[in-house]
Amino acid sequence: MFKYLYPFIIVITIGNLTFASPIPPAPNLNVKAYVLMDFDSGMILASSNKDLTLPPASITKMMTAYLAFTELNENNVSLSEDILVSKKAWKTGGSKMFIEVGKKIKFKDILQGVITVSGNDASVALAEHISGDENTFAIYMNQMAKNIGLVNTNYTNATGLPNDSLYTTAEDIALLSRSLISNFPDLYKLYSTKSFKFNDIKQYSRNKLLFIDDNVDGIKTGFTNAAGYCLASSAKRGNRRLIAVVMGAPTPDIRIQSSRTLLEYGFRFFETHELFKKDTEISKARVYGGDKSEVKFGVNQDSSVTIPRRQKKNMKYQYVIDKQLTAPINQNETIGFMHIKLNGEIIQTYKLTALESVKQGSLYRRTVDSLLMDL
Repeated sequence: MFKYLYPFIIVITIGNLTFASPIPPAPNLNVKAYVLMDFDSGMILASSNKDLTLPPASITKMMTAYLAFTELNENNVSLSEDILVSKKAWKTGGSKMFIEVGKKIKFKDILQGVITVSGNDASVALAEHISGDENTFAIYMNQMAKNIGLVNTNYTNATGLPNDSLYTTAEDIALLSRSLISNFPDLYKLYSTKSFKFNDIKQYSRNKLLFIDDNVDGIKTGFTNAAGYCLASSAKRGNRRLIAVVMGAPTPDIRIQSSRTLLEYGFRFFETHELFKKDTEISKARVYGGDKSEVKFGVNQDSSVTIPRRQKKNMKYQYVIDKQLTAPINQNETIGFMHIKLNGEIIQTYKLTALESVKQGSLYRRTVDSLLMDL
């Protein structure tokens, strides 16, 4: 289809280049790696060593919960069903929910034990209930990671307990966070729970940001000697949501302060703009050899962009479409790309899709258009 690509249309938003106050550079934090991502646009606003593979510690449990959410959404399990606690789950070391071997615990309680108190025992019990054993569950975790697009992640267990083959990156954790919030908005609310009482033992969330910042509603902490102190956090102010991931902080306080610094930096110095709604007509493209001479096109997902504050007037849109676009064209077929540019640089790209089908035209129309294509 794409024989010759060229800028089909260039649209410049109304307004001239205007002076805007500069923004400071990204924070220099005392951590091994970090990522700050805008939730709506998916754009990374600041990062350091975002592709560095590191042990995730208990942030691993985000994927454990993700699989539980998936099974709940597909009605393979229910929050009210019982989970039988195995001896292996009961004996698992590290942070605990304090479940007892041989007892039947409600799925919803085990899930809250994973999310709020980071129970390793609860994580193993959940893994065994969903997949039969933890090893099979780890395979499921890696399959899901691949589906989400986590290219530098490998899971070996449901807990995050140390293993040389367990690793991820700050960017992959941000992508997982975004997918978790986007795909499971109702279940994600479990991450805002500040305390959980089970077996007459009340424990508080290890995510201390929940107690410091009312805008924060998740997500997950992690710590081992090898991983250092890690935190994936998300906060919402008004209509904007940001995701911050900090890995390898030397102390809990630095983990918290670094996360707060990133979130504040993103909210203060960047703004997100909605561009086009999914399946809404943006423009039309010339089609050769069809029963129509033009096809309406748009984007196949809601599109937005996050840019430094007060820079919207400097944005440009470039639509790149096949110069010799020919019928037949199916509805929802990709026919090109939309580049969003800021100060001459491409900062975001979306696929352009046909909003309607164009059938092959008559012999006469195909003959005429073939001559026009050669001009």
